[in-house]
Amino acid sequence: MIHLDTSFLVDLFREHARAKDGPAHRLLDTLADEELAICVHVACELHAGADLSSATAREHARVDTLCSTLEIVQTDERFPREYGRLLGELRRRGESIGTMDLLIATAARVDDARLVTRNVRDFERVPGLQVVSY
Repeated sequence: MIHLDTSFLVDLFREHARAKDGPAHRLLDTLADEELAICVHVACELHAGADLSSATAREHARVDTLCSTLEIVQTDERFPREYGRLLGELRRRGESIGTMDLLIATAARVDDARLVTRNVRDFERVPGLQVVSY
């Protein structure tokens, strides 16, 4: 399974709007045989972005359409312990990443999934997270 980060999906939206495939679409083409998913936190970030746009209804519709094509992974009983473990390890090393990024990373770790993102700098700090960049 591969989890898709918000940055990747935003890049797909932007490339689509320009009607020109770019790095995100090229990577997506290589993932055709993979099970793709997003965690509920990515869906939340996408809807927050839609709500802040000047075309709120249209953007929410785009997000809804995208989300209907992907598995949306919910948290389960493993999630809180893994989140705490990752946060603790990062802090012991004197490192940190944003809360939403750590929630997204935790969801990928719980599923033992690779995470596709443009935001390699933050996610590569997360112990055991397999990051795929483009």
